[in-house]
Amino acid sequence: MALDLKPAKGDRPFQAQGPGFAIALLLFIVAGGTFGYYWIEHWDFWQAFYVTVLAISTLEAPRVSTLSGQVVTVFLVVGGVGAALYLFTLLATVVVEGGLPKRLQRRRHARMIEHLHDHFIVCGYGRIGSIVANQLQRQGVPYVVIERDGVRLQAAIDDGALAVEADASREDVLKRVGIDRARGLIAAVGTDAENVYAVLSARVMRPDLFIVSRAETEDATIKLKRAGADRVISPYQLGGMQIAQTALRPAVVDFVALATSADNLELALEEITIDAASTLANRSIIDANLRGKYGVIVVGIQRQNGKMEFNPESETVIGASDKLVVLGKPDALRQLEGEASARNA
Repeated sequence: MALDLKPAKGDRPFQAQGPGFAIALLLFIVAGGTFGYYWIEHWDFWQAFYVTVLAISTLEAPRVSTLSGQVVTVFLVVGGVGAALYLFTLLATVVVEGGLPKRLQRRRHARMIEHLHDHFIVCGYGRIGSIVANQLQRQGVPYVVIERDGVRLQAAIDDGALAVEADASREDVLKRVGIDRARGLIAAVGTDAENVYAVLSARVMRPDLFIVSRAETEDATIKLKRAGADRVISPYQLGGMQIAQTALRPAVVDFVALATSADNLELALEEITIDAASTLANRSIIDANLRGKYGVIVVGIQRQNGKMEFNPESETVIGASDKLVVLGKPDALRQLEGEASARNA
């Protein structure tokens, strides 16, 4: 699903070899034939226009009384029929090659973006961005991809993503993809410089937006954090740590992978935010009876100030805006998430 925010080459409204030129040429011939019959045969404008259309369509040969009228008729039959066939050929080509459906699709997807809420904006659809989008899609999280490269854009479309061909660092582009309604932004563009610009633009527009970015170097990590990224991930560092942990503690790595997999239907590790108006706010873990009611295990609590408490005691109080890291069955986690929300309090 693609939405072009800039005109593609060959997509101008008027050019020498496009439908615009063919339409203009056909209108010029019709006007010439109409005025020609009007002046030469002394017909009224409607009759002159009517006879001109008949001549171009070759449905009926006009009955003219002068040599000049016959010349006009020949001009209409030769030039008009040629222009009409040229126009119809171009229109058929547009339809066959998908030009018309793509334009209609762009309009439809523009309306879809206007109705997106709590979605993620994925900037870039390279090796990292495509994996991120795939995970979001598997977990049913709405998202939109911003990609400048046409080949990668088509890959996103083929994967079922709602994609936009544009520069992720432009504020007007971020506004069009609904940054004011977005849940977060993931900067995974090809270079660190582009990610810095994308993060900076997003932070200026949404100071409260959660932003995650990739970084190639340590220097880029520092710059991205200064630009406003909440989390900066280095694929190489993370990959190296994963390899080392797999070699040293394969069972632990397998367990974490199983708990965080979107395909796992038996066990899931989830982060749940406690709303201030929730019935769980300001209650202890044992008083909330999370284990007995939902069968979940509280692995940790991230406080509002960012501090993480691992394996909290049963008497630990759950504060408003705290984030619970819990382990349990997906259905039970969804029920717990409902109670943690103010809408279900």
